[in-house]
Amino acid sequence: MSEFKFACPVCGQHITCDSTKSGTQLDCPTCFQELIVPHAPEGDVSKLILNASLVRSRARPQGGAMIDTPARRPACVRKFPVGIIVVLVCAVAALFAFRGTIFNRSTQPATVTTTNDPAWKLDLKDVTIPETPVAGRIRGRAFNSHHVTLKSGALYFRQGQKESPELGMRIILFVREDGELAGKSINIETNHTRAPNVVFGWKDDPQQPMLVDTPPDYALLLQFGAVADGRLPGKIYFCATDEAKSWVAGTFEAEIIKALPSKPQSPGAPKR
Repeated sequence: MSEFKFACPVCGQHITCDSTKSGTQLDCPTCFQELIVPHAPEGDVSKLILNASLVRSRARPQGGAMIDTPARRPACVRKFPVGIIVVLVCAVAALFAFRGTIFNRSTQPATVTTTNDPAWKLDLKDVTIPETPVAGRIRGRAFNSHHVTLKSGALYFRQGQKESPELGMRIILFVREDGELAGKSINIETNHTRAPNVVFGWKDDPQQPMLVDTPPDYALLLQFGAVADGRLPGKIYFCATDEAKSWVAGTFEAEIIKALPSKPQSPGAPKR
């Protein structure tokens, strides 16, 4: 008994088989076509590759029509495609190498200590507000304000999408009407008795919004200009005493958003 090689006539896959299987049928391991094993050649067959032929056995049903029926498939030696093994090995190696990035997701915002940052200072006497758009660092993250709005006495600084910011700050001011802020200046030193409420907002990796109040002993300087075209220009300097030494400074134009009027109560409705 000796082995010889032959090729699939459809995909060219080389198949090794022993001479005792000559004339039998088998499936190509690559394209799954039914093949007839060719007759083994005589002599040295190590360098000779034959071509198999496709199987088409016929059976005659009761109506007399000729139809194709599958032939029996004897066992034979097959070669498993090497390319599939290589792809699987590479995929497993890549998964192992980047396992830390894929499976270890942080649920807390990154914090960076910035005690030596020259922009952070609680003494407002010598503060010079830069003439650049509002920027800084909030809870250790670099912050650049993309949207500034003023609504019902609350001043919002947002980075990212306006309706779903990835990082931001809200300052709740003590005013009844937003127009009252035009031309005014607010100077809040640390431990002020009536300091506005300041809230930081951000999103963790799972995109869940988070809010936290800043420590009460912060410093804030706000300077407002005149209202024009529904916008209130201004300047801000803010620094907090949180662990990351957060700070924000620069110029802005706040879009004034009118609060929706409350719906009138129907007659006889209970008062709230």
